[in-house]
Amino acid sequence: MFKGSITALVTPFKNGNLDVESYENFVEFQILQGSAGIVPGGTTGESPTLEYFEHKKIIDIAVKISKGRVPVIAGTGSNSTKEAIELTKYAENAKADAALVVTPYYNKPTQEGLYQHYKAINDSCGIPIIIYNIPGRCVIDMSVDTMSRLYELKNIIGVKDATGDLNRVDAHLKAMGKDFLMLTGNDENAHEFNKRGGSGCISVSANVAPNLCSKFQKLSLSGNFDEAKKIFDQLFDLHNILFVESNPVPAKYSLSLMKLMNDEVRLPLVTASEISKEKIRKVLEQLSII
Repeated sequence: MFKGSITALVTPFKNGNLDVESYENFVEFQILQGSAGIVPGGTTGESPTLEYFEHKKIIDIAVKISKGRVPVIAGTGSNSTKEAIELTKYAENAKADAALVVTPYYNKPTQEGLYQHYKAINDSCGIPIIIYNIPGRCVIDMSVDTMSRLYELKNIIGVKDATGDLNRVDAHLKAMGKDFLMLTGNDENAHEFNKRGGSGCISVSANVAPNLCSKFQKLSLSGNFDEAKKIFDQLFDLHNILFVESNPVPAKYSLSLMKLMNDEVRLPLVTASEISKEKIRKVLEQLSII
């Protein structure tokens, strides 16, 4: 169910507020362009600066607009276990298909603390949970042993791996077997990730090029790696340029060029510099996106 090109949705704003109309249209755009799933309320959706009611609202919108056509994996993580439980319960009640729960940032828990955090969430709900391991943002790195322990719990089904370490795919496969869901959080390693046994990508680039990302994933997951590599190579510059400044700043500027929303972000993020805008525009033109 959770495989292929899954978009980590940006959250559009207008004059400081959630831009509901643009968000609804954007969810529909993603589905029509072939995305295999959507993630509202993740890092790319600027979850750290979303008001609590906004976070819940974008989950509701994603479920309402998708109408079961693609799975909705709601971002419900927090460095507060209590808050993560509340958001995950909300996502379950809102009929999201799964929850994406990031490792607790800033607190720097031990491996046992990580285990107990996820166990508490697991024990409080009945929705599938995907662990989001991203040491670059959260400082901590969940070990394979800890993930293996968590996989024994009823709701833990897999990982969004944003370590950038492809050897983790092999280690996870060895420790937990082929039924453990492995999605990469790094567009730039998606080809090799799938070759090693991954099932897709929770993607930033799919915000901007959902159709191409979907085609790449379908070819890759069907075992047609040579044809998939041709599309992957086409997308390579996009994967890089979308991180020329902090995510989702470049993605939002790209989407503004595509007339899908404006490029407004919330402090402490700021809109892209003129130098970055020029680089982004050039890549989008090369891909005939604009």
